[in-house]
Amino acid sequence: MGKFIFRAISFILQLVLMLVLPFIIMLKGSIYLYEHQGWPWWVAMIAMFVIDFILLLIYIAMIYDSVRGPGKMSRTSIKFKSAFVLILMSVFVGCSLFYLSGANAKGEAVQKEYNSLHPLMRLGVGTLVLVEPNLLVTDMSRSNEDYGKMGLKAKKNSLHYKQSDGFVHALDLRTKGHPEWRNNLLKVYFNLMGFNTLRHVGTADHLHVSLYSADRPNAI
Repeated sequence: MGKFIFRAISFILQLVLMLVLPFIIMLKGSIYLYEHQGWPWWVAMIAMFVIDFILLLIYIAMIYDSVRGPGKMSRTSIKFKSAFVLILMSVFVGCSLFYLSGANAKGEAVQKEYNSLHPLMRLGVGTLVLVEPNLLVTDMSRSNEDYGKMGLKAKKNSLHYKQSDGFVHALDLRTKGHPEWRNNLLKVYFNLMGFNTLRHVGTADHLHVSLYSADRPNAI
């Protein structure tokens, strides 16, 4: 009985790892190449896209071989499965980069600002929404005047400002009304993926998330 439970737990953990690994590679890998190796974000993302594509094909081949036996996959079948994986990945990345549901944005204004957010941050949001559909983005782009309207002192190095690359490198997520374990998991997720986070209550309880900017390398 003990061996069965151990094997069951081991199988579940391996399955979970296999499911989340492609997302980790795509997001964390892209951020690492962008921040630490100085790659353009789009080159980093394409590189990780290719690696994920190969990894998912390996997954499919392993599953196919376990069901049909090794060496049974035809050339036509490989092409079909490759096209399926390519379409699936493209839909996910495309939706993450260009679409934020109204249910995940605090108002239409925030939803319209989504394309001003750095693409790697959009990818991080799109990935997280898959497991946390109640995620709510409350703020992204700001100006000096916006800080004054909120009763806050303007910040010279805010990553909520548009950077020289044309993108905003920060967003705020609502934490009010959610259990602390959930809010802490959000923080852990973003930190593990390579983002910076701050939990503060400037105008309302929220989690501030930011991405490295060469314009303001020490800003959070």
